[in-house]
Amino acid sequence: MARPNLPMAKQCDITGKSTQVGGRYSNRTRATQFNPCGKVRRSPNLQKKRIFVPELGKSITLTVSTKGLRTIAKNGAYQTLKTAGLI
Repeated sequence: MARPNLPMAKQCDITGKSTQVGGRYSNRTRATQFNPCGKVRRSPNLQKKRIFVPELGKSITLTVSTKGLRTIAKNGAYQTLKTAGLI
């Protein structure tokens, strides 16, 4: 299944992990002099990988998190991609 060439969000193709927004300091620190305003955007560890799928006989390029890579190593490329709905 071919995906259209649109600008994609920073998101894992396998697990769906994306950026998270969180605070910087604990409540005790926030109550004292160190009180920066604003939030922190935490991005996932995404890698662009080319994975060969022997069942299909071709390679597929994915933007996948390191947890997604471990899932592929555990369950196999074909089964993981089928579960994720990419093939």
